[in-house]
Amino acid sequence: MLMSDTRAWLEIDLSKISHNVKEIQKLLPSTSKIMAIVKANAYGHGDVACAKELSRCGIDFFGVSSVDEGISLREGGIREPILILGYTPPVHFHQVIQHDLIQTFLSLDYAKKANAWCKEHGVIMHGHVKVDTGMSRLGIITQQQDYRIEEVKEVYHLPHIAVDGIFSHFSVSDGLAEDTKAYTRKQIMLFDQVLKDLEDAGIDVGIRHLQNSYGILNYPDLKYDYVRPGLLFLGATSDDAIDTITHPDFQPIMQLKANISMVKTIQPGVCVSYGRHFTSERISCIATVSIGYADGYPRSVSNKGACALLHGKRVPIIGNICMDQMMLDVTDIEHVKEGDVVTLFGCDGDEKLPIDELTRLAQTINNETFCWMSARLPRIYK
Repeated sequence: MLMSDTRAWLEIDLSKISHNVKEIQKLLPSTSKIMAIVKANAYGHGDVACAKELSRCGIDFFGVSSVDEGISLREGGIREPILILGYTPPVHFHQVIQHDLIQTFLSLDYAKKANAWCKEHGVIMHGHVKVDTGMSRLGIITQQQDYRIEEVKEVYHLPHIAVDGIFSHFSVSDGLAEDTKAYTRKQIMLFDQVLKDLEDAGIDVGIRHLQNSYGILNYPDLKYDYVRPGLLFLGATSDDAIDTITHPDFQPIMQLKANISMVKTIQPGVCVSYGRHFTSERISCIATVSIGYADGYPRSVSNKGACALLHGKRVPIIGNICMDQMMLDVTDIEHVKEGDVVTLFGCDGDEKLPIDELTRLAQTINNETFCWMSARLPRIYK
């Protein structure tokens, strides 16, 4: 790959991570630390680059989704503890040990498999046990309807694995309606009950963590050992239209840019792009931009009012977005030429185009929009 700011690329300002980390820390009790979640290539931002910058900011724990993501960090030089939040197939247990990773024990049966494998190979696998307080995804069920605390205790007592921590996951911590707040408070209550029952049984629970990004923003006073932000240190939330209890000054670190490859003048009545969804009503100046849905810009926002920035002004994207290209109506912008830089989200002069605008047009969340950013886009770090 050409690591160059030509054709199409992502600009990532790592220097802003320090500011965003400080904004998170302002919200937290002094006893709570940050476990930075850098799964999915740090939501498309670059896992190793972000983790190294976070390490320089004093972050001493990382979370990933899978064993291969943990290996990527290790091979990139990251030495801090790394928790695999998801499932590792038993055939890859040796990779967990070899790369000194921490595995989530997501059920009693799974923990028993890990224990048996460790006994056979004469090793100890470190991990955190996950309890399901209301997400109904991974974890030993510890809900009001089915509270399996004895299974959690049994995991702690397995002799060939070492349980160093325990965690759960909020499902609606982004909601401020009374029923959603009540549901989140119930999850907190259940997690605290699990901790009490384990401690009453003489079990050292280890590291405790519960809050995801919205858990931090809306429940900052919880006093567990770690919190698990993902998008926050990248300067974003899932949707900036969602209100939160706290309002930190986060600074987005990613911008999406591309070059104009051709400029042409078309006459009234001329169609643009596949499907003939745009027809010019005047003599128009059309710029073709060297980026498309193969780069991660969603085709689903075609003809829905999406725009870009050019020469510090907003210009409409017209017609269907193609695999490798899109077209802009730049009739009202002077002196447009091949090679000019177009901003698809980010800043151009004083004009801002937040990723949230693209996300809302695509009817999704910023987490997904970031993850759409293709591997063929060079990440240019500043």
